Amino acid sequence: MKIALVSPYDYPYPGGVTKHIYYLNREFRRRGHDVRIIAACSEDAGEVPEHVIKVSGFIIEVPFAGSVARVTISPRVYTRVKKILKQEQFDVIHLHEPMTPTLPLVVLRHAPLSPRSIFVGTFHAYRESPHMGYEYAKPVFERFMARLDGRIAVSEATRDYVSTYFPGDYRIIPNGIDAERFGDPALRPIERFDDGRPNILFVGRLEKRKGFKYLLRAFVQVKKAVPEARLIVVGAYDKEDKIPFVLYARCHRLRDV
Repeated sequence: MKIALVSPYDYPYPGGVTKHIYYLNREFRRRGHDVRIIAACSEDAGEVPEHVIKVSGFIIEVPFAGSVARVTISPRVYTRVKKILKQEQFDVIHLHEPMTPTLPLVVLRHAPLSPRSIFVGTFHAYRESPHMGYEYAKPVFERFMARLDGRIAVSEATRDYVSTYFPGDYRIIPNGIDAERFGDPALRPIERFDDGRPNILFVGRLEKRKGFKYLLRAFVQVKKAVPEARLIVVGAYDKEDKIPFVLYARCHRLRDV
């Protein structure tokens, strides 16, 4: 099949949704499908792979749900999407965060230009606070939702959150795990951590919504009860990101982080 994966965010920039798209693309291609990623790509990202269709290089940062969404609002996107859909005639167009009022909605706006395509939307986000955009512009969003042939949620929480505004049939398909990479029986424990001590592992970015500060605070209490415990933090971090946590650890004399 000829499949399009539509990213709502700056594709080269690290994030959960873009990583999800990356691995989905890789698996589809491994199974013999012809895959294209339609996305905005920041100008400083350099050359993009051949299978990535760049619609814009103009990126803005928008605070959202405790993070920062890197999206495009370039007027160029409108004409680029029209041209892409007319030319490519995909069998499946898979939109991630399809109600994001940028690239995904533009693709759905031009859905009639690709009449043979099946449109599928995957919803990733969950938040405890109400979604003001969904509430105030619900009639507009509902017209776009009606163009989706299938709806996917990555978790029950996401399904419950989205269906509050847009009731319907959502299939839950969690984020996948690369079993070949992480299930390799030849992989051995990291020697310096394989000493019998209790290890706590955190993997993720050091942004507010990931809640690492709460884990660090809890670890202070863990160390009192289990002095030999160790906290291992994994990720690619800028020096500035680490400073407040390093200072906190020093103030509380946490040596095993």
